[in-house]
Amino acid sequence: MIKTAVNRLHNGWDASRAASMTEPEKLLYRSNLLGADKRITNYGGGNTSAKVMQADPLTGEQVQVLWVKGSGGDVGSIRIDGFATLYMDKLRALRGLYRGPEHEDEMVGYLPHCTFNLNPRAASIDTPLHAYVPQTHVDHMHPDAIIAIAASENSRALTHTIFGDEIGWLPWRRPGFELGLWLAEFCENNPQAKGVVLESHGLFTWADDAQDCYDLTLRIIQRAMDWFDDQTAGKPAFGGAKYPALGTDTRRTVAARLMPAIRGQVSGQNHMIGHFDDSATVMEFVNAHAMPALAALGTSCPDHFLRTKIRPLVLDFDPATGDLDATLAALPDQIAAYRDDYSAYYARCKRDNSPPQRDPNPVIFLVPGVGMISFAKDKPTARISGEFYVNAINVMRGASSVSTYVGLPEQEAFDIEYWLLEEAKLQRMPKPKSLAGRVALVTGGGGGIGAATAARYLREGACVMLADIDADSLERTATDLVATFGADMVRTTQMDVTSEAAVAATYAQTVIEFGGVDILVSNAGIASSAPVEDTTLALWNRNMDILSTGYFLVSREAFRVMRAQGMGGAIVFVASKNGLAASPNASAYCTAKAAEIHLARCLALEGAEAGIRVNVVNPDAVLRGSKIWSGEWLDQRASTYGTDKDGLEEMYRQRSMLKRAVLPEDIAEAAYFLASDLSAKSTGNILNVDAGNVQAFTR
Repeated sequence: MIKTAVNRLHNGWDASRAASMTEPEKLLYRSNLLGADKRITNYGGGNTSAKVMQADPLTGEQVQVLWVKGSGGDVGSIRIDGFATLYMDKLRALRGLYRGPEHEDEMVGYLPHCTFNLNPRAASIDTPLHAYVPQTHVDHMHPDAIIAIAASENSRALTHTIFGDEIGWLPWRRPGFELGLWLAEFCENNPQAKGVVLESHGLFTWADDAQDCYDLTLRIIQRAMDWFDDQTAGKPAFGGAKYPALGTDTRRTVAARLMPAIRGQVSGQNHMIGHFDDSATVMEFVNAHAMPALAALGTSCPDHFLRTKIRPLVLDFDPATGDLDATLAALPDQIAAYRDDYSAYYARCKRDNSPPQRDPNPVIFLVPGVGMISFAKDKPTARISGEFYVNAINVMRGASSVSTYVGLPEQEAFDIEYWLLEEAKLQRMPKPKSLAGRVALVTGGGGGIGAATAARYLREGACVMLADIDADSLERTATDLVATFGADMVRTTQMDVTSEAAVAATYAQTVIEFGGVDILVSNAGIASSAPVEDTTLALWNRNMDILSTGYFLVSREAFRVMRAQGMGGAIVFVASKNGLAASPNASAYCTAKAAEIHLARCLALEGAEAGIRVNVVNPDAVLRGSKIWSGEWLDQRASTYGTDKDGLEEMYRQRSMLKRAVLPEDIAEAAYFLASDLSAKSTGNILNVDAGNVQAFTR
């Protein structure tokens, strides 16, 4: 069978580049190359190491130091400070302190005593596995092709069939000191071996040169991939298709209705963020005959179920009939049953010192004909959880095609999930930010106020959908925000707030990207200035369309999504001082802004019983960064007040009571307050941010 280029792992090692590197730098180089391909290892999965001779900072003598990926790191994105460094002689001395499997956890407490050069990076539980392999360089990866072997009923026989004596096999054992000693014994008894497959876990490979180790790791994984390709060529996966795949647009429509409902059901302890995946790999699995049975068996690799829980929830949806209303009606009972099953699993498996039960809600939802939905505490975690389940799908495909797939035994899975060391890691995590798990839609997101508000929300942990009719300003703003806050947290859509279809599509896109909507900042705007006798009907209607009808359309859709979630919400209108205080030569603008404010009052009345709060920020004269303060509007306002462009900002500052300029960041701070729990008991309010204007006093 001829292997296509797409099936080949790319060897990215550049010998000329590596020639000038130190051994730690080569370790970093190797790690980043390996972690760049998810077929080699999943995000955060696996680890790498090198044993390096270095000068002891106290004695100056050369000592052997283990450089190994630190706890919680990711080999693909790790930097040099992400490696723990430990004295090898002290790690060897730990063998004399080991009291047996029942004392595994106490060995972790000894690792800080082995630290070289006061390195603050915590060593991971896999450190003994690297330390006691005699070779200089060690790679531990989680390739789908290898885990498919490791999760097969006859994994030992398959390992020998594929690799002969070059790669050995060890039975399942939770990572830690005992497994490190097993690995050391294997190396001693099998000096010809170049690695080992760990049952239900992954692959270890080793060599005495950094490039040799990298080349070996790729070669072994490629051999497994090629073997599976040969064995499965022409065979339908997972017993073939049972359900038809819906069209792409239909899948997204179904997901857009399901995700807010699911989100409301699983956000009892924390607001959750969603992720949708309808890739070819996912669709093949969710539509297959064997999917329900395989999904029920749970995942195998510890990294998988730590991210995805031991098994997913398969939603009761038949794409052939497309009865989505029935699925939505059954959803609360399905999720409640999952929670009951999870609580029963906890009760069966808990030990005397087990941590309290965690959130019992599912993380992964499989929808026949539609795809996979994942929910987690933030967008990166939701996305990565979905990626891990794709890894699990690949493992199940491989294992079930050549053998019988075997999930990790329930008690073993529990002991990993509720490991005291894992619990300690969770307890060390920083306190969530004030808007963590919230999703905000900001209209006019490409302008000064919209961009500043988005940045304020992102700093507090929210996910943000930026909507604007101006594609260029939208792109510029998004580029800046992504550079600061990361691509996971920011999405954009070009939207005309006066179009019902565009508004509905924007909400559907937001739901698909993040799972729902918690905050609407209605900020899209224009400005016009003309004496009433020169105000055309077109100008009047344009103000009303954008500043009144547009605010109605985006709010109506927000209400629909927020009611589907059942979690309340916050709507913030960015209105204007002109909605309360009349201004000459701006009748259309002032009237539309007044309508905006009154619409907010009406919505506050309607939304209260659902916990949907509606409040208004009233800015005045926010010139910097605002698109409406350019061109004709700026000329007209300068003419109205008898000044020039340069003098207009100073004129506005001097006319305010506080004699201060109002900036986009000031409006953003008010929009944050009204969207956050700081104002949880406020609705129907108007917050003036205008440096003081007596005409705009609400009382």
